[in-house]
Amino acid sequence: MERIRAGIIGSTGMVGQQFVRMLDEHPYFDLVMLSSSERSAGMKYGEYVNWSLGNEMPEYVRERELKRTTTEDIKMEDVDFVFSALPSAPAKKIESALAEQGIPVFSNARANRMEEKVPILVPEINSEHLGIIEHQDFQKGFIVTNSNCTASGLTMGLYPLLELGVSSVNVVTYQALSGAGLTGVPSLAILGNVIPFIRNEEEAMEAETKKILGKFDREKGRISELETPVHASCARVPVINGHLENVSVEFQGDVNVHELVRIWKNFKGPAQELKLPSAPESPVLFMHQEDRPQPTMDVYAGKPERAAGMVVSVGRVRKKADNMVNFWVLVHNTVRGAAGASILNAEYAFRKGIFGERGIC
Repeated sequence: MERIRAGIIGSTGMVGQQFVRMLDEHPYFDLVMLSSSERSAGMKYGEYVNWSLGNEMPEYVRERELKRTTTEDIKMEDVDFVFSALPSAPAKKIESALAEQGIPVFSNARANRMEEKVPILVPEINSEHLGIIEHQDFQKGFIVTNSNCTASGLTMGLYPLLELGVSSVNVVTYQALSGAGLTGVPSLAILGNVIPFIRNEEEAMEAETKKILGKFDREKGRISELETPVHASCARVPVINGHLENVSVEFQGDVNVHELVRIWKNFKGPAQELKLPSAPESPVLFMHQEDRPQPTMDVYAGKPERAAGMVVSVGRVRKKADNMVNFWVLVHNTVRGAAGASILNAEYAFRKGIFGERGIC
């Protein structure tokens, strides 16, 4: 099997490093290109990057030369597609330019998520949304995004319950420091503290959740958002990895907690049916313990080994009224909430024959 050639634009930050880690010996994708800012272009990845993921930097990238993040430099590397771990502002321009040049982009950036013809793909939830790329205006390339890190956890816990009829959703998040990047929050501002404000986070979480859970009309080429109200409040807490979310769901009728637990335990999607390399055996893990999930204990849940961190853990379910239930959700913000989600999207698109002439399909 000949793997297809992948690149990472914005490869040196926290999410870029997760891409590098998760693509090591990937069965479908061969990472052949790493790009960065102008100031570090030409340097070796191992010399420039302050590796921050705990384990050793993978050997296969240490001697790789960092390329400039330009369409010209990226095209010279003969990549079949790229992953984008860029900040929103630079991503807006370069992602569209690459897609216009025929290079598919699987993006973790916020820049294009809410564009009308761009899907926020979660293969377990809305795999049919991938069809909207047929309506994008690029020649041969396309853009597929993954969600905001908090929306990834909320939608995975919420989607299986929609069959019971949901009237409203209220979520409060306790978000890890890694979600702000390597230098995102000054240490003296967060140690022993909780910051009840993350710029643009609440708006993004609400909007993206409704788009992810919306319906796709293939003929019209549009996604109509979920009509159920979603209200979010977001805070930053002194935790390294793992966003914890407290979710209150109002249903249209009386609900039974045991039925909710049964639904979560049985939930699987197309990613599991296809046995994608980064797909956990079960995307939702229900935890019976009264004090779980917890970031330090549960953030890397997921089997097989390549899917560690791709599970969304759910626990402490409490019935608050006949038609209202409260529960907690935990998601690894830079794995299922970022790099891992984007890799899973690429795996799904690849297996569906959307791109990749060198592949196994």
